[in-house]
Amino acid sequence: LMHAAHATLLLQPTMTTLRPFRMDDLFRFNNINLDVLTETYNMPFYLQYISQWPEAFTVAEAPDGSLMGYMLGKAEGAGKLWHGHVSAVTVAPTYRRLGLARTLMEDLDKLSTDVYNANFVDLFVRASNGLAISMYESFGYVKYRRVLGYYSGDDVEDAWDMRKALPRDKNKESTIPLDHPIRPEDLEW
Repeated sequence: LMHAAHATLLLQPTMTTLRPFRMDDLFRFNNINLDVLTETYNMPFYLQYISQWPEAFTVAEAPDGSLMGYMLGKAEGAGKLWHGHVSAVTVAPTYRRLGLARTLMEDLDKLSTDVYNANFVDLFVRASNGLAISMYESFGYVKYRRVLGYYSGDDVEDAWDMRKALPRDKNKESTIPLDHPIRPEDLEW
């Protein structure tokens, strides 16, 4: 499945191509994934997305063929909770501040609207990552609810579940913030 949003776009000063992620890209994205700001996953995780949601796994490619960033997305939920989900959006350090993250996010918004007919798009972000939170807010996302201890490991940390209503949710019910935090086991999807 390919949607109209995968296209060539002009980002100053280079020409960038958005295209579906390919299997061989798994061996070419270290310049993106080895950055401290990027969450990385195991190989089966990426393979699951390539096989189940290939249209939502998008890469931005520079004219020289190097990878600039990618969007790892999917659709999930049911009824009023049917939504697009951003599992990861990341841009290589050398390509930041060009608007590429916005372009990748808009691509998933369009896919979630035109193909999935979703109510909203959501994502999880570390509660301490003020820069990312501000960026997502500038894209139209709101802090919907705090998820206590969402990020596990050495540094357990809360996450914000951020949402952006799509045209199907005419009254923006999906983005009315909860007045209390939840735990990861309380998440619907």
